[in-house]
Amino acid sequence: MEKTLDTKVFDNLEKLQVVLSAKYQIQAKIEDVPKQLETQEELLSRLKKEYIEKNSKYEELKKKVDGLKEELEEVVKLREEGEKGMDNISTHREYEALEKQISEAGEKESGLRKELDKEEKNLAELDELIKADESVIKSQEKDLNEARASLDKEAGSLKKELASLEKKEANISANIDPEITYKFQRIIQRNNEGIVYVKNGVCGGCHMILPAQFALEVREENEILFCPYCSRILRWQETKDGEEEDYFTMDTAGSLADLDDESDAYDEDDDDDINENEDDVKDDDLLDDEDEEEIEDSDDEESEE
Repeated sequence: MEKTLDTKVFDNLEKLQVVLSAKYQIQAKIEDVPKQLETQEELLSRLKKEYIEKNSKYEELKKKVDGLKEELEEVVKLREEGEKGMDNISTHREYEALEKQISEAGEKESGLRKELDKEEKNLAELDELIKADESVIKSQEKDLNEARASLDKEAGSLKKELASLEKKEANISANIDPEITYKFQRIIQRNNEGIVYVKNGVCGGCHMILPAQFALEVREENEILFCPYCSRILRWQETKDGEEEDYFTMDTAGSLADLDDESDAYDEDDDDDINENEDDVKDDDLLDDEDEEEIEDSDDEESEE
């Protein structure tokens, strides 16, 4: 059959496959660029959140410490006033009242001082943690900005390379049917390989055995054919020694007539064996008859005696 398809179409498709594969890989890299910063951004975001929470806790604790200080000042003032009043008392009742005031104020003062000392230590520790977080956050922000600048530069380089590939794609696609190009693009996006070779009747993409007639049509290259299993474009590939494909035929498998001949040969040999066995049986029968005659003669002789 005379070919109706220019083989240059397949050559262009193979060139386009190389360009498209590289193009889609670069597009994937460009999409992955922002993802490379996600871990650092998440860490920085978590640090800032913790920093805000610690600052909020610090303000609350500081307010509590300030309140304890004010309360302590009042209690100390109350105790001191009671102690000064001792010099001016005139009755036992006044003495008891002042003594009670001084005692209660002293106990409260002691408790407040202990609590204030504890909270001031907590406040100091929290302040150190906040300062440490500030240092870490600044370091993380610096690293993130440097990484972002580096990735932006890499993305810019990738975009230039992508533009060059898209230009090559346009030049090659100009010589191919737009519908075929569209299908070809979809196939490569899915499989990273759009055109494969058929060898020994097997698709080089999905490795499925193709119908013999279909494989022959692929070999003729009269039109662009797609694998019925994986949808890739198929192209013929000769075996290494250039021989034609070996498909299953009756010549290689044999025929029923051959089976009959073998059966007949088997029957003739079998008949010879059966005849030989029958002769052996007859000989055995003759021997048995002779033995019986000898036994009978022996019995007759004993009877006469």
